[in-house]
Amino acid sequence: MPPAKPPQFKSNVVIRFAGDSGDGIQLTGTQFTSVAALAGNDIATFPDFPAEIRAPAGTLAGVSGFQLNFGSQDVHTPGDQVDVLVVMNAAALKASLSMLKPGGIIIANEDGFDAKNRRLAGYPDEENPLENNSLSEFLVHKIPVTRLTRTALKGTELAVREIDRCKNMFILGVLYFMYNRSPETTIASIQARFGKKQPAIAEANITVLKAGHAFGETIELQSGRYEVRPAPLNKGVYRSIMGNQATALGLIAASERSGLPLYYASYPITPASDILHELSRHKQFGIITNQAEDEIASVASAIGAAFGGSLAATASAGPGIALKTEAIGLAVIYELPLVICNVQRAGPSTGMPTKMEQSDLLQAMYGRSGEAPVPIVAPATPSDCFDMVLEACRLAVEFMTPVFFLSDGYLANGAEPWRFPSAADLPTIKPGFAAAASGDKPFLAYQRDDRLVRPWAIPGTPGLEHRIGGLEKQDLTGNVSYDPANHERMVRLRQDKIDGIARFIPAQKVDAGPESGELAVVSWGSTYGAVKTALQQLREEGVDVAHIHLRHLHPFPANLGDLLKGYRSILVPETNLGQLVRLLRDRYLVPAIAYTKVQGQPFAVAEIRNRVWELLKSAQPSAR
Repeated sequence: MPPAKPPQFKSNVVIRFAGDSGDGIQLTGTQFTSVAALAGNDIATFPDFPAEIRAPAGTLAGVSGFQLNFGSQDVHTPGDQVDVLVVMNAAALKASLSMLKPGGIIIANEDGFDAKNRRLAGYPDEENPLENNSLSEFLVHKIPVTRLTRTALKGTELAVREIDRCKNMFILGVLYFMYNRSPETTIASIQARFGKKQPAIAEANITVLKAGHAFGETIELQSGRYEVRPAPLNKGVYRSIMGNQATALGLIAASERSGLPLYYASYPITPASDILHELSRHKQFGIITNQAEDEIASVASAIGAAFGGSLAATASAGPGIALKTEAIGLAVIYELPLVICNVQRAGPSTGMPTKMEQSDLLQAMYGRSGEAPVPIVAPATPSDCFDMVLEACRLAVEFMTPVFFLSDGYLANGAEPWRFPSAADLPTIKPGFAAAASGDKPFLAYQRDDRLVRPWAIPGTPGLEHRIGGLEKQDLTGNVSYDPANHERMVRLRQDKIDGIARFIPAQKVDAGPESGELAVVSWGSTYGAVKTALQQLREEGVDVAHIHLRHLHPFPANLGDLLKGYRSILVPETNLGQLVRLLRDRYLVPAIAYTKVQGQPFAVAEIRNRVWELLKSAQPSAR
């Protein structure tokens, strides 16, 4: 055998795995992500789930995708276009081909392109895209993955259906060879998951993984081998983390830093359910998790836990938040700490439950009866979910208020490297518990400090008896009051307390670019990565555009208005019909321009670049 060719070095590579829902696409992508992270690459992922729980096999509706961008440099998005497209059947090719770069690589399971699969994908009879020269602009590797998997497991006790479930490991093995990755990490993962309970399944998957790696080595893929060196990450211990995992760990950290027991209640809903799943694995921290019978029960029980002195949290997506609304208003008038995680998805109603959107900002801002102000924070990246849910907990506990934490499906299911923080570097959260009362003076449950925050009175503490309920409270005592002037006073006090939080959050900074000038692009939530990457590219080309990213959305940082007024134009990209831009215009009367996308998909970097160029060109004086 001739010596292997030396690998070609790449700064980054974008791979998209696509196949039927039963092909293990998400597992394949997750395993490759873990290996890339352990190799020191910076990563960004985008799992793209089908909406149907089990769409008919082989159809476009059933295509599951997983996109991964891994590199030796900073990576902020899963990539606009794909370098390598891995497809397990004809439908996967048809659904994903438009994402592949010209000259890109296709790795196709040719067994998924038989007449039946082509017909289900909508190809004309007798037309096979792997054979008709329609893919001539790409480098195509046709591999009989299903047959080779069956050959590798010939003679085992497994049924054909169980054998075919291993074919994703064959593809993974080929890619590990192609990108010079060791399969040992995945082998250890398989052993940990199946080794004791299902040893035959573990052995089969390991056998097929090794067979795929050997196949890649034997045929010496025409595209060659590639090397993506480690990224220059800051020194520390890292792991790959998804947004929902980071949210769960952030809630645990908040419990530890506040000294409060964590109570978490939710009802299953896509894409928030994994927060509950992750928290349920960490009962050693004294966490109580409750899968409630419905959304109302979950938030109501969390309010009860907050009244009892726990760090209380609940989560849902937009439809579930709508059901929780009345109870959230109850927490507002109680003035009790409660963290509400909204992992946003495309709506309205059930909408597209597996697709992302930022469409619930105005719901969080205004979606309650009466004047019911609530702070709102939003993470920028999957790992930032840890920091921002910790911030949500701090605001809730220290200001005695419900707080919205707005994540979305893109952040919740996406992954990136996360450096383990030192516990000493995490903020201390200080609950304001009322001390036991002595003497004959009545306890004043709504007597406020200089921040307008009332004391947290734990039931059972001597002398702290007071009236509770959803009726308007008399100032200071908390007794029921129908006095008009008192009602206005209480409404204004609650609003002033939330507005005053602006003094206790960080001043807004410019993420990159000039602090005044022609144009600033303002992002929030998951638009961060695409905006950051697009503006980095523009600055490298000599275009001086500022990037301002907001994590505190209510109240806004105290200096935000002055900062925005330093720019002639402000562009606000959002995956909604323009919700933040409304708030900015309303609050600051600035010339904010909406740039919206409502397709259930994140912005591409090129989309942001092109819109910025359009604005800059339109601002230039026309030639005479």
